[in-house]
Amino acid sequence: MVVVKPLMIDGHAFVGTVVQLPKTNLIAISNEKGYIMCGALDVDLLDERLAHRGIIAGRAVGVRSLDDLLEAPLEKVTAQARALGIMPGMKGKEALLKMV
Repeated sequence: MVVVKPLMIDGHAFVGTVVQLPKTNLIAISNEKGYIMCGALDVDLLDERLAHRGIIAGRAVGVRSLDDLLEAPLEKVTAQARALGIMPGMKGKEALLKMV
């Protein structure tokens, strides 16, 4: 099952997506500029093999819901995210607000 949910964060629109898979879920929150995602996100791949795309993204581990993702500290972020001031350790909600 796939759940897509509109989210408002401090007056800014985002989309929460949960893909339910056997024994795990893929969880992401995005807007037109970038996204944060659960531990399944391969930040190294985005920075190394897809660097030319300039992807703004961050990964949080150990999250089980969209709410967890908003509150969890980001474990790793892309170079483009760092250029916006998004840093590891920053809560997901704070990172998303730097993407508006």
